[in-house]
Amino acid sequence: MKLDKEEKGILDAYDKGEMKPSTPSKKELDEIKSMAKNTFRKDRRVTIRLYDHDLKGIQKKAMEKGMPYQTLISAMIHQYVEGDLIERKIG
Repeated sequence: MKLDKEEKGILDAYDKGEMKPSTPSKKELDEIKSMAKNTFRKDRRVTIRLYDHDLKGIQKKAMEKGMPYQTLISAMIHQYVEGDLIERKIG
């Protein structure tokens, strides 16, 4: 995993003992759990049309990863929206 400058600084400080982990309070833990629950709540249904070849490819990749193909499609869309998918330039 590639770390940016800030992340590397945090990791270095932790390795040097300059930072100590802390235990979140009950209130903080409840807030974290609530945010996580909202993050993973899927409350919208979408219908899309795909080329047969693409769907079969997605189903194959999902099977290799041991997950439902709908979950893989959802994860790919999420990664794209978050900017985590790298767009290849052709040409």
